[in-house]
Amino acid sequence: MTMINAYDTASAGALDPDDKTLIDRRARALGPAYRLFYEKPLHIVRGEGVWLWDKSGKKYLDAYNNVASVGHCHPRVVQAISGQLGVLNTHTRYLHEDVVAYAERLLATMPDALGHVMFTCTGSEANDIALRVARSYTKRQGVIVTRLAYHGLTEAVAEMSPSLGAFAPRGARIRLIDAPDTLRVPPQDQAAKLAADLGKAIAEMRADGIEPAAFIVDTIFSSDGLQPDPAGFLKPAVDLIRAEGGIFIADEVQPGFARTGDAFWGFQRHGLVPDMVTMGKPMGNGFPVSGVAMRPELVKDFGEKARYFNTFGGNPVAAAAGMAVLDVIEDEALQANASRTGAFIKEGLHDIATRRSAIGDVRGAGLFLAVECVTDHETNTPDAGRAGFIVNHLRENGVLISATGPGANILKIRPPLVLQRPEAQLFLDAVETAFAAADLRLAPSR
Repeated sequence: MTMINAYDTASAGALDPDDKTLIDRRARALGPAYRLFYEKPLHIVRGEGVWLWDKSGKKYLDAYNNVASVGHCHPRVVQAISGQLGVLNTHTRYLHEDVVAYAERLLATMPDALGHVMFTCTGSEANDIALRVARSYTKRQGVIVTRLAYHGLTEAVAEMSPSLGAFAPRGARIRLIDAPDTLRVPPQDQAAKLAADLGKAIAEMRADGIEPAAFIVDTIFSSDGLQPDPAGFLKPAVDLIRAEGGIFIADEVQPGFARTGDAFWGFQRHGLVPDMVTMGKPMGNGFPVSGVAMRPELVKDFGEKARYFNTFGGNPVAAAAGMAVLDVIEDEALQANASRTGAFIKEGLHDIATRRSAIGDVRGAGLFLAVECVTDHETNTPDAGRAGFIVNHLRENGVLISATGPGANILKIRPPLVLQRPEAQLFLDAVETAFAAADLRLAPSR
């Protein structure tokens, strides 16, 4: 049977016949590794701002896609890309003013210690080159990641992406530790527990004759269920990896570029200066551009002996896209909007939670929020069935989110940064309705 959705339910019968045919063609052409979202997959044909339209003209509020961080098809980004593409697009082995200017502007958003940036095309590539540089600099192999981390798809970074599942390769040089857990670990204990778990992983690694090269985390722990607070809890673990001779890599593919509202980068919420910062998806608003910023001393020896070249990474069109995204974030005050609109949504979700015992926790920073579905407040047992129902009910009623976390029970809310209060209220109303419908549908039989 063809797998057609992320929640493993069999509702393909409700599909339009043409979409059924397209799903079959897709399976034959793309193979079995690809998946589609939702019980009833979406056939999207157009996007603008925070909205997507399917082939029948139905409109959906996009509360999930951080790729189009400044909104789908933002006219300034589209113009920048198409304008540069009509003039020149080569690579970084020729001089080009815009490529250098973009690198300088990007670095200016970060601490002064991060003095170089290397451009790539995807977040996977960014983490891959960061890993190569880290191992070259430290002359070590070991890497510690969280238990449900996702850092990319290349062979090297798939090894440190346990969220890919049982077939993700992982050898002795990769160790897993628990992510923070807002619902089950007291806030005052988060920092000490994370550092203690890291210390234990380092000790176990050394017992096998492997030295730690790096500790890498998505600084908002997206795949682990979104764990943003308390701000600052990362610092003891970062201090520890450095004391043990390793480096800290902040994966900013999801929390970066103003999403958390109170900071431009996720690591800034923790009062940290990373050794490396990897970036991706929202960097070009859908255009494939990514990169890694780093302390210059880390790449000195690597650069002299290995060199680096990426045909498409950091080309003039990519630089134009990246520069336009920074322009839009600044000119439209999107960091402030993420803070303001995110706080409005978070308050609304907390209000809904007061009436829903199935909501164990509401958390988030800026326009990156999570709602944890549980069977009851006494045990906080994950309720994946309810989360899946909510996601698909919202989809049927024109709102798009997803679910994440170790129990697949955490609603992941991550809209474009241009979301405004009217759309936020529409979202909250739809969530309220979805939880009410879940109570009726999932209530135990008497």
